[in-house]
Amino acid sequence: MIKNTFSHLKNDIPASIVVFFVALPLCLGIALASGAPLFSGIIAGIVGGIVVGALSGSNVGVSGPAAGLAAIVLTAIGALGGYENFLVAVVLGGIIQILFGILKAGVIGYYFPSSVIKGMLTGIGIIIILKQIPHFLGYDPDPEGDFSFFQVDGENTFSEILNTINSVQLGSFIVGVIGLAILLLWDKILSKKGKIFKLVQGPLVAVVFSIIFYVITKDNKSLSIAGSHLVSVPVPEDMSSFLGQFTFPNFNVITNTDVWIVAFTIALVASLETLLCVEATDKLDPHKNVTPTNRELLAQGTGNIISGLIGGLPITQVIVRSSANIQSGGRTKMSAIIHGFLLLISIILIPTLLNMIPLSVLAAILLMVGWKLAKPELFKKMYDLGWKQFIPFIITVLGIVFIDLLYGLGIGLLTGIVIVLRNSYKNSHFLHKEGEDVDDGKIKMTLAEEVTFFNKGAILKELDGIPENSYLELDIRKTRFLDNDIVEILEDFAYKAKERNITIKLISERGIVENPSSFIDFFKLKPKLA
Repeated sequence: MIKNTFSHLKNDIPASIVVFFVALPLCLGIALASGAPLFSGIIAGIVGGIVVGALSGSNVGVSGPAAGLAAIVLTAIGALGGYENFLVAVVLGGIIQILFGILKAGVIGYYFPSSVIKGMLTGIGIIIILKQIPHFLGYDPDPEGDFSFFQVDGENTFSEILNTINSVQLGSFIVGVIGLAILLLWDKILSKKGKIFKLVQGPLVAVVFSIIFYVITKDNKSLSIAGSHLVSVPVPEDMSSFLGQFTFPNFNVITNTDVWIVAFTIALVASLETLLCVEATDKLDPHKNVTPTNRELLAQGTGNIISGLIGGLPITQVIVRSSANIQSGGRTKMSAIIHGFLLLISIILIPTLLNMIPLSVLAAILLMVGWKLAKPELFKKMYDLGWKQFIPFIITVLGIVFIDLLYGLGIGLLTGIVIVLRNSYKNSHFLHKEGEDVDDGKIKMTLAEEVTFFNKGAILKELDGIPENSYLELDIRKTRFLDNDIVEILEDFAYKAKERNITIKLISERGIVENPSSFIDFFKLKPKLA
């Protein structure tokens, strides 16, 4: 395990630098949007990277303060009478999350349909693009990390963009455009030219350029970048003043009923957001790793206990940082851990240098992340899969863009459930595994008449438990309906089966196919499995 963790440092170190640049403004912005001390967001980012990253079973997930909890935190700090009282709820919320993990509540994550997960990824991609346009142009009344449609500055997503038209800062705009050009050049051309361009990532080059630009132009009236458009990390005078930024919970309020209500709310929302992110990152992961969800809840709970004890915001696994990690080539949990150490080391040693980074260059990095999550061809792909996939997908996207993440997911999930219940009204659904023949080493799995996303957890568990060098007979002759989620699971398993030397024999009404090259293409040709 240790060998595997350290075997991809050449991929993980460059990826961790990109995640660091993405995480830094988000940690600060989410703290500001939550009405909490700025340093609390940095604490949550450090703990999410180092502690949760080390304990998690996810290879590519990255944890930190979550935008989805900002409104809850803002309300709770006022209702509980101060930040020190709120921290007690964060600690108790972490304990409740550990109980969720012990009770194996992580299975809930398997019951979100694929269309909703893809809608979440696309919706977040669109939100990232829309929210970063003002920062890209040098207009910053709304803090980084405010992903709700109705913003904390009184505007909404689209009115903020309209206000930007008359408030463009030339220096910030130049930095943003050149930074984006560097990122595109690295992504499309230079990364394919040599190892040095994979080791030194485009975002690092863009950030270095932006700092040089700021230093050169700070006395130029037309090109100088205003302090409000720079990263704003607290700068301690010495180590004692640095340690003085930590806040500790007031456990005298632990008997307050309201504290426990907030704690349970944090635990529930943070756990759901984490499980959704786990499902999404596993889909994005090109190596198709499956994250143990109960272990993830234990890791998140531990992280929230530690974060709360030293003054940090609540933590979840977050899709923006996780997708940036995947897009940058992160392979193991070392990427998340190193990004946590980078946050810690940088705020101790170089906070003044960090405060020279223009937000527009970080916006350029996030625009790239958003574009890769919400490419236009994905809409066509989902449409081609049929209305049962497209409607939950598009409703989730619209809900996230025009309300916020949690409401959008809730509406999308409800739509998906209604569609599945409509289909399930006529057909029963179950998965039956017939067992392993000890003599010849063959395993036979027969799919039922109808298999939907409700069966995801059971199917994943069965397939993951098939030993190496096995021979799997998959019988679908009686199957009348096979959900797209299950097809994707089979497609992912076929990829892993090659690595584990598992032979797959697919038995259908059309005959027998050994080691099918693509389950998705096969089922497209079978009308009754539409």
